[in-house]
Amino acid sequence: MADKPSVLFVCVHNAGRSQMAAAWLTHLAEDRVEVRSAGSNPGAAVNPAAVEAMAEVGIDISAETPKILTVDAVKESDVCITMGCGDTCPVFPGKRYLDWKLEDPAGQGVEAVRPIRDEIKALVEGLIKEIVPEKSA
Repeated sequence: MADKPSVLFVCVHNAGRSQMAAAWLTHLAEDRVEVRSAGSNPGAAVNPAAVEAMAEVGIDISAETPKILTVDAVKESDVCITMGCGDTCPVFPGKRYLDWKLEDPAGQGVEAVRPIRDEIKALVEGLIKEIVPEKSA
């Protein structure tokens, strides 16, 4: 892994889980991680309930747009984290792959998205402890 690890979050529509995960990692790791997100079948827009749930914790993802998963995005990432995209994520030797089993927030209201948001935050905090060097004083 380079001095600055890179992480790719992948879900089917890149409209909920992967967007929230990318936002949490960007927010919590600051500039210590390169963050990407993509979808195997991107939606038209980020899930409004995900936008609202993240806004409740002070993170604005309203300007994000779903992006298509590319082979280059996987190649350029040290860690690839899938969230329900099945076998559509290309696999390359030397990459670390994780599969986070998370409920899909598609079509759900903000009440149902909040626990998913909080679960993603906990997973991202654990990931940061594993891959990000401690800040030197």
